[in-house]
Amino acid sequence: MNKKLETLLEHVSTWPDEAQAELIQRIVEIEARHAGVYRLSDEERAAVRRGLQEMRDGKLATDEQVAAVFDRYRS
Repeated sequence: MNKKLETLLEHVSTWPDEAQAELIQRIVEIEARHAGVYRLSDEERAAVRRGLQEMRDGKLATDEQVAAVFDRYRS
């Protein structure tokens, strides 16, 4: 972290709550712009592929089957 940023962050604790809230909002906006695209890990990518294959193979429950399970446990 550069020295100017360190100094500014030290001063933030003396700011009024409204100014601190404004800073937080700006930081959130900057973070969102610079966060980039989420990259899946190899394990996550494999899990997505398995799920897609199960969907193609018809191994997922239908809406009716899911509703029946919920209805059974709601009673």
